[in-house]
Amino acid sequence: MRVLFVCVGNTCRSQMAQAAARHWGHEAESAGTHPGLAIAPNAIKVTSDLGIEMQGQYPKSVDEIDSTGFDLIISMGCGVECPALPIDEDWGLDDPVGGGEEIYRATLNDILVRIEAIS
Repeated sequence: MRVLFVCVGNTCRSQMAQAAARHWGHEAESAGTHPGLAIAPNAIKVTSDLGIEMQGQYPKSVDEIDSTGFDLIISMGCGVECPALPIDEDWGLDDPVGGGEEIYRATLNDILVRIEAIS
């Protein structure tokens, strides 16, 4: 399955979802409406703790992504509105940005459950 995860900063939730979906064998990308400069260190840490790697991932704009050909386009729950992107689902996840590892870990756990459900 080809999945695109979309949020605002593309530094936390959507990056963890991209890495987790790839770990589960999906083709996955992520993007943000206003991408940050780097993936949040806690996002990298909690995924790495589970053996899920983010190698080659970086924050990118939705404008850099060709949205055609994705089976699902999922908003992470940040009220993203992209007229050019047909959002299929909104997962309604709170943004862990600025939180500690425990917040990121809880967000990742929620993402993993949701990815398992679409697998």
